[in-house]
Amino acid sequence: ICPFSICGSVRALQSAVRMPEVTTDHLDEKQVQLLSEMCILIDEHDCKIGADTKKNCHLNSNIDKGLLHRAFSVFIFNSEEKLLLQQRSDAKITFPGCFTNTCCSHPLHTDSELDEKEAIGVRRAAQRRLEAELGIPMEQVTPDEMTYLTRIHYKAQSDGVWGEHEIDYILFMQKDVELSPDPNEIKSHCYVSKEELKEMLEKAKCKELEITPWFSLIADTFLFKWWDNLQNLKQFMDHDNIHRM
Repeated sequence: ICPFSICGSVRALQSAVRMPEVTTDHLDEKQVQLLSEMCILIDEHDCKIGADTKKNCHLNSNIDKGLLHRAFSVFIFNSEEKLLLQQRSDAKITFPGCFTNTCCSHPLHTDSELDEKEAIGVRRAAQRRLEAELGIPMEQVTPDEMTYLTRIHYKAQSDGVWGEHEIDYILFMQKDVELSPDPNEIKSHCYVSKEELKEMLEKAKCKELEITPWFSLIADTFLFKWWDNLQNLKQFMDHDNIHRM
């Protein structure tokens, strides 16, 4: 239960946020079409307060006024305990060309993905996007196979116009999966060991490659501890707290 009035929160948010006109003529047509998807608006406690387009949720001008939405980050490990990474395509509107975890996206404001019981709506959204981005058959990544660990709250600018402000659900699973990535979504992909990822993180610090801010935050705080305990993740499940980053 939210600690304050949902209706009051919606009115306050709507009065604070005006949706500016931003041209998308120069952006990738397929990615622009996705901007009409309806994301789940939330308050800082992750309580649902409404819906708005992906476009409005990712404009820095709205983020600066407090617009916040729900998201997820999936980490898939294979049977060799290597982590599947993707490099976002150059067509992506936010953080193009950056390396990141297996899949990062948003549950939509639909009955199926609004369901909050054991974060089943978020896990369904993850299944949908794993197929859309990486071409993983949906039967290979069922929601029941995903472990919901915890949530992080972060904000980051991609450029002067676009950015992210999310409460991000962290989902883990270990399985060998079939891949057929969509080149409009993914520029490249690879499996990495812990040592290889640490080398990538060092290169990112030296500006030799780019990593998404949410992946960098997770890698710097929780990732390697969780990675060391893939067979015993229950000890790290924290559904009560939201880690502010």
